[in-house]
Amino acid sequence: MSLFDSEKIASHIIDWLNNYIKDLPIDGFIVGVSGGVDSALVASLCARTNKKVILLNMPIRQSESEFIRSKEQIEALERNFDNVQGMTIDLTNTFESFEHIMPENVKENQLAMANSRARLRMTTLYGVGQSNKLLITGTGNKIEDFGIGFFTKYGDGGVDLNPIGDLLKSEVFLLAKHLGVIQKIIDAKPTDGLWGDDRNDEDQIGANYDELEFIMNFKGSKDDLTVRQKEVYDIYQRLNTINQHKMVPIPVCNLEGLK
Repeated sequence: MSLFDSEKIASHIIDWLNNYIKDLPIDGFIVGVSGGVDSALVASLCARTNKKVILLNMPIRQSESEFIRSKEQIEALERNFDNVQGMTIDLTNTFESFEHIMPENVKENQLAMANSRARLRMTTLYGVGQSNKLLITGTGNKIEDFGIGFFTKYGDGGVDLNPIGDLLKSEVFLLAKHLGVIQKIIDAKPTDGLWGDDRNDEDQIGANYDELEFIMNFKGSKDDLTVRQKEVYDIYQRLNTINQHKMVPIPVCNLEGLK
C-alpha cells in the first residue's frame, strides 16, 4: 500500500472522467451521496472535472447521522467548486406509497424492501440526470463490485460509469483523505443505509474490508490460513458465488443455427 500514489491516481481518474464524456452530448455527472466514503470520494473526483456536477441526497427513513454527513459533504464541495450543485429529494413518502401497495409477503421481506430503496434512488438519479444531460456515476469499490457483489442489482449497481471500481476499500480511504473528504465520513463505519437502523457493512457481510481484501488477493492454499482467515475465505467464496448474476453480463439465449 506504500506504493499507492494518491495524487497520481486522482489525476488519472479525473482525466478518465473528462475523456469519457468529451465526445458525448453530455454536460457532466450526477452522484448519489449517501454519507459514506465511496460516494463522497466519487463526488470529490467529479467536482474536480470542472464539468457540471449534481450531488443528490436521497433520504428514505434515513438515520439523522447519515443524512447530516451527506448534507455536510455536499455543502463542502459546493463551497469549493462552482460547478457543483447540491440537491435533496426526500423519497420517504414515495417509498412508503410503494410499500403500501405491495402484497404483505413483499412488505415482510426485508431484503426485497431494502433493495427497493436502492432501485428507487437509481430511478431518481436517472430522472434528474437525463433532464440535466448528466451521466449517473457509480460509487462501488472493487471488493463490492467484483469481489462479493455487495450492491443492489439495478439499484446502486445501475450506473453509466464507475470511476472507483478498481480501487480496494483501503485505497478508497487513502484517496478520500487526500482529496479532503470530511472527517465525519472518514470516521464512520461503512454502511449501505438501506435498512433504517444502525447496521453496518461488516454486520451484514460478517467480515471487514481489510479481511476481505486479504482474501481477494490471497493466492495460496486455504490450509495455510488461520482459523479466522478461513472463516473469511468461506464468506468471500460464498458471496462471490451466489452474486455472480450481478457481476457477469446478462445471459442471452443463443439461437444461432435455429433461425
